[in-house]
Amino acid sequence: MSGIAIGSIMFAIMLSLMIIRVPIGIAMFMVGAGAYVYLTGGNVGTLLNSLKNLAYARLSNYDLVVIPLFMLMGQFATHGGLSRLLFRFVETFLGHRKGGVAMAAIGACAGFGAICGSSLATAATMGQVALPELRRYGYSGSLATGALAAGGTLGIMIPPSVPLVIYAILTQESIGKLFVAAFIPGIIAMLGYMLVVRIIVTLKPAAGPAGPRFPWSERLKSSLQVFPVLVVFLVVIVGIYGGWANPTEAAAIGAAACGGLAVIGGMRAKGLTDSALGTAQATAMIFLVLLGADMLNTALALSQMPVELATWVKDSGLSPLLVMFMILAIYIFLGCVMDALAMILLTIPIFYPMVMGLDYFGLSQVDKSIWFGILALMVVEIGLVHPPVGMNVYIINRLAKDVPLTETFKGVVPFLLSDFVRIVLLVFFPIISLYLVHTFK
Repeated sequence: MSGIAIGSIMFAIMLSLMIIRVPIGIAMFMVGAGAYVYLTGGNVGTLLNSLKNLAYARLSNYDLVVIPLFMLMGQFATHGGLSRLLFRFVETFLGHRKGGVAMAAIGACAGFGAICGSSLATAATMGQVALPELRRYGYSGSLATGALAAGGTLGIMIPPSVPLVIYAILTQESIGKLFVAAFIPGIIAMLGYMLVVRIIVTLKPAAGPAGPRFPWSERLKSSLQVFPVLVVFLVVIVGIYGGWANPTEAAAIGAAACGGLAVIGGMRAKGLTDSALGTAQATAMIFLVLLGADMLNTALALSQMPVELATWVKDSGLSPLLVMFMILAIYIFLGCVMDALAMILLTIPIFYPMVMGLDYFGLSQVDKSIWFGILALMVVEIGLVHPPVGMNVYIINRLAKDVPLTETFKGVVPFLLSDFVRIVLLVFFPIISLYLVHTFK
């Protein structure tokens, strides 16, 4: 049996396990272990010998310390009230416009994503902060929930981003370069979502009424309150890319700074305990998925599926751009059944060799690696709001108990159109994601 056939069977079994609600990390581990035993001739001892080193080899990776530190930053921001400061800051400047409060929510999501790194946390936190305001000003249920669900995806688009850290570790790429490369696409995503809101309220003025105009004294006050958050973001990103600190050191500084700001903002012992517990739970989930993916990828490597697939694509004569769009389409499909982190862990070992073996606009290997990482991140992000799963949609809809789920899904459709336009732009114009990387070499 060929490696491609074995790999296809593995994916079919794994998806079947996921359909019956087996956790993704456990499903990947079970399928990987079973395939490993099959490929080694039914020798369970070989599997056990491999397992004794698998967990240590993965979890002893120093770069992985970045993940719990970034998660802790987000927890401190959540429990320390930084999310409210960010929303208030943007609202004072945009809230008086039609659709301005929804735009403020999207802008606040981008700001919170800069110190969080998780889309689900961004959606849940900003939903609690912004949704009552949107409903108080009379925003339609579909626009209010759709804007927050889409805005939550900025949590992984605006660096720091946990999926980008995982991508960097899997491909041995620079975390700093990937963070810098994601900055302009993240800003474009935010502006695109704001433009969608503007178009909606132009066509349906009642969907997003204007809020009150804030005096400049209030704007200055909110700017001063949010300034430390901007400093934390700059210290983390500039510190990593400028070479002043490695990613782990910069993340530790960022977590300590957010913790200090949270305490100043009123966080007490319970908030500290909740932050530590939330970080531990999220980190344990991520590391379980990492171990499952390692087991699966070990079996895939043994089957030679990635090599056979890359060779087949290279010899097929297919246009590189067609191959890229096929990969992106697969990501959109997978986004209907699994979360962002699982998609990155599952697909990068397969798709990355294929992409690196093709020519895209004459890009160097490093530029191609960074460009593909940003593209993969953006398409993975779509899965967070794409039916039928759309985890962000369910999180926001759970907060907005008076809005039917179908209304929320209708509300995210215009934002999905904005996502597709942005993806096409980044496919044909790689310089959008590579400009800052080349500028600050």
